[in-house]
Amino acid sequence: MRGLTALFPFLPLILAACAPEPEPVRPRLSLDCSLSYEALSAKVLAQPGLIPAPQERGEPYRFYNMQGGGEAFVLTQPGAPGHPAIFKQEAVQEGGRKVMKNTGCAYGDKAGFDQVMAYLESLGAR
Repeated sequence: MRGLTALFPFLPLILAACAPEPEPVRPRLSLDCSLSYEALSAKVLAQPGLIPAPQERGEPYRFYNMQGGGEAFVLTQPGAPGHPAIFKQEAVQEGGRKVMKNTGCAYGDKAGFDQVMAYLESLGAR
């Protein structure tokens, strides 16, 4: 019994050594619109933890969610309004509540880009 009592001060260190490593906090990707569509989409797709959503037949968008939530990306495909374009949706705290912040990079038709951005904004207003 006396031997176990001697280990008591070291118990937190022993338990910490057995605990799983906490997941590192992954920095969120900022959209750098000075990059080309190809370069930025490659950067988006190279992120660890990126999960592609199932693609609907004939849908000119590719949707990707980040593992753990809070961040999603939309890459336009040929035939989409504003193509080529990249959009990002991010859950952020604003005024004490969680809201969706939408950003994007327009490489094609600005009116088409604005149309898609307005649609994404309307999703967050619901």
